[in-house]
Amino acid sequence: MSASPAVRRLLVSGLVQGVGYRHATTVVAARLAVHGWVRNLADGRVEVAVWGEAEAVARLIAWTRQGPPAGRVDGVLVEEGPAAWSGAATGFVQRPTAAGPEPL
Repeated sequence: MSASPAVRRLLVSGLVQGVGYRHATTVVAARLAVHGWVRNLADGRVEVAVWGEAEAVARLIAWTRQGPPAGRVDGVLVEEGPAAWSGAATGFVQRPTAAGPEPL
């Protein structure tokens, strides 16, 4: 990672499940060379954990506010993620649906 890492957790609401949101997020994240994961939540939101170079993380966050064409994003809550995430893994993957968001 570069000298200016960022770690964020995003909670995305709207029509974001069943529209390719997770897949599209994974493709964009790979293009931006950020790390983390994306998963559906049982309440209809999508959760994204992302870490990497601050500018690339900011670009992914900007993309999540629009999402793929088939979806509709009503809101994106952005929170500082725990520093421990940044050493957890490399790459960007889709995770299975979870009951609730990852505790910070």
